[in-house]
Amino acid sequence: MSEIQSGTGLHFLCGKIASGKSTLAQQLVRETQAVLLSEDTWLATLYPGEILQLTDYIEKSRLLKSALEPHLVALLQKGMTLVLDFPANTPVQRRWLKGLAEQAGCRYCCYVLDVSDEECKQRLAARNLSGENPFTTSAEQFDLITAHFSYPSEEEGLVISRR
Repeated sequence: MSEIQSGTGLHFLCGKIASGKSTLAQQLVRETQAVLLSEDTWLATLYPGEILQLTDYIEKSRLLKSALEPHLVALLQKGMTLVLDFPANTPVQRRWLKGLAEQAGCRYCCYVLDVSDEECKQRLAARNLSGENPFTTSAEQFDLITAHFSYPSEEEGLVISRR
């Protein structure tokens, strides 16, 4: 368990597609009585059928984050515990998430899931068949997106829990 699980704060997740981020997010919600916000759910609701390429995702994700940021900070400032099922897969994404906690003056933890590409692809194939995720991702798209993935570095100064 993370140090913030006994109190309020922000939880966010770093891991490749189908590494178990959403599953861990659900677990954290149960353990901490937190409120879950899922980027996939928001994007699928706000932009149905509009996210077809990586560039579409980048643009729509930027718009969503811009709209949500002041509200997320306000919720954290009011003492709510949030689990953001938004990818923390690049330094830029992690800076944004850490910045929410810094603006709110609250604790945070970045959960890092270290799962092999092969395992993620197996899980992705099963997830695509199940229809449990609002987006279907091909193996080729996985490779394209994973090429941009990086684990947090010490220089980022993050509070991390490895899973």
